[in-house]
Amino acid sequence: MLRRGLALGGGLILVILIVLGVKGCLDARAHRALSDYARNVTQVVQESEQTSKSFFGKLEDPGTLSVTDFENVVNAEASAVANQASRVDGFSAPGDMGGAQRELELVYELRSSAMSEIAKKMGTALGEAGSAKATAGIANQMEKLLASDVVYRTVARPGIDAVLADNGIEGSDVPESEFLPGPEWLEESTVGSALGAVSGSSGEASPGIHGLGLVGASLNGTELVEGGTATVSGEETAEVEVQVQNQGESTENGVAVSVSVNGGHTLQQNISAISPGEISSVTIPLTPTPSGQVTLDVEVETVAGEQVSTNNKASYTVSFE
Repeated sequence: MLRRGLALGGGLILVILIVLGVKGCLDARAHRALSDYARNVTQVVQESEQTSKSFFGKLEDPGTLSVTDFENVVNAEASAVANQASRVDGFSAPGDMGGAQRELELVYELRSSAMSEIAKKMGTALGEAGSAKATAGIANQMEKLLASDVVYRTVARPGIDAVLADNGIEGSDVPESEFLPGPEWLEESTVGSALGAVSGSSGEASPGIHGLGLVGASLNGTELVEGGTATVSGEETAEVEVQVQNQGESTENGVAVSVSVNGGHTLQQNISAISPGEISSVTIPLTPTPSGQVTLDVEVETVAGEQVSTNNKASYTVSFE
């Protein structure tokens, strides 16, 4: 009986040791996962800070950057933020970090969306036609950047730090992050003044002949001809492709092309730049797809210094079946 009791006691102690050992391993693994998560968040936040400094630094002082070079810089910064958002989406949220992770994803979704829209509007904002509207649109996107800062400061960061603290992980608080450097960037006048300092975007036409021409249009591959009626299927998304030629002597930036259906709501897309003599195209989806017979009015906005604009617009009749 004594031997059995000793054996039973020894077995019980062994089981307890095994359980404690397994628990210790699991706790250590959980701690490592949370520490790795905090390290990943810190890295992407620091990169985001550098992206913000680079972007707004160029806005405040574009130096001798040309319009094209400045657009390339903005596109690169927008791509960097999109990459950061993608990495955040791929983070594995250990333990109770799920809620804070979702808030962090929202932060970078807002930043990526705002920078993407800013990059899209930049060509028009730096050009002549439609620049005021595009500049206002960029200022509106700054509000989205501010919203991302508020969500990070009030929800995402406190949530991450709280989970780390609850699990006894000290010294791993994630850093602060503000993408928008100041409230002045919410003002359209501030944005407009900054963009006005970019070389070639002063609002005055460069010397020489300026002129654009609408040289062709098609709808889902069917050529559109003034005075005729084109018949297309109404079962697929209607996309109007417009071809524009630079018939002047200088590169034109931010060329706005618009399409309206039966004189109603105007849909617009922009061509970032067209070199002299070059023909560029832009595709404008018509959503929702029209039905029946309609009139499409296509127009290429004039640029500074353009004297003849009669070839900048055309009307086409289309029958959707």
